[in-house]
Amino acid sequence: MKVEVSFAYTKDADLKVVPPSKQTLGSAGFDIRANFPLADRELGVFLPVGEIVAIPTGIMLAMPDYVVCDLRSRSGLAKNSGIVVLNSPGTIDPDFRGEITVLLINHGREGQTINHGDRVAQLVFLQALAPELVQVTELGRTVRGKDGFGSTGDN
Repeated sequence: MKVEVSFAYTKDADLKVVPPSKQTLGSAGFDIRANFPLADRELGVFLPVGEIVAIPTGIMLAMPDYVVCDLRSRSGLAKNSGIVVLNSPGTIDPDFRGEITVLLINHGREGQTINHGDRVAQLVFLQALAPELVQVTELGRTVRGKDGFGSTGDN
């Protein structure tokens, strides 16, 4: 099934920054990059250990009603620097038309500078179900029942 998602740049975005893109044909996610306002483009933004910073991307999306977008951490950034998307996966709803801003947190051992144009997160598009929630007085039984964390074994 072919699905079209439109994107546009914010008025302050640097149009020379690479747009959302897959790094390989088999990639599920589209990498997005830091796209700072003119005042921050030269120096980037420093992210100290344990701190959170909001990174602008200069990108806005328009998706069909049945599509939702997950904003996820990049595995290389997480492995190499300990930097991840704070609320991963962040949810971008199909009716949101504002700029995608990435909340990054540094779980690494040293502070890192996020530079203008750095890949900071990835977008993964998914089909969104819109079920009708029905309130009942009792739920059907299962083998697992109410057993929660760790109830299916140690490994």
